[in-house]
Amino acid sequence: YNEQIKDCTRCQLYKSATNLVFGEGSETADLMFIGEAPGRNEDQQGRPFVGAAGQLLNDLLKEIGLKREDVYIGNIIKHRPPNNRDPQPDEIEACKPYLMKQIELIKPKIIATLGAHATRTMLEDKVSIGQVHGQIFENKKGLTIIPIYHPAAVLYNRSMFDVLKKDFASLKALLDKSKAEQPKGADKYDQGALF
Repeated sequence: YNEQIKDCTRCQLYKSATNLVFGEGSETADLMFIGEAPGRNEDQQGRPFVGAAGQLLNDLLKEIGLKREDVYIGNIIKHRPPNNRDPQPDEIEACKPYLMKQIELIKPKIIATLGAHATRTMLEDKVSIGQVHGQIFENKKGLTIIPIYHPAAVLYNRSMFDVLKKDFASLKALLDKSKAEQPKGADKYDQGALF
């Protein structure tokens, strides 16, 4: 699927971006992280969450007993906005079919949205991340969503670190509960290929 969209021109972002940043990780992940948009480092490398926020995400994953390879990580938009500005509504809408296809192929049990834009996109509501972070929602498509502050928020405001750690603790509890509820011998199959 990545190959099918690598030359995307559905919005104007492709003109200023170096690479399309599709996503990466386990194609059978129970947990999928959805961020906002690629940043400078991500655009240069063509991989999501490889800068300072990505390193913090890796550290937080380790604290809850996971590795980056255990999860799937993507963004709501696939090209970097100029000067790291917020994604515009038309850009989000242009990329939304790609995101929905990623979710359909991966079939995660839980989606952790990182930051306000990803949360609003997945909940289809103009919510405040400050009001909903760490809580569990089911969106209109029946997907289990847990909004979390974006790791970049901690890079700008170190006092947010404890809040982010609590969000990850809530995520770990939800993931543990999800695994406990899975019938013995049940597993994912017929995933289809992302790449």
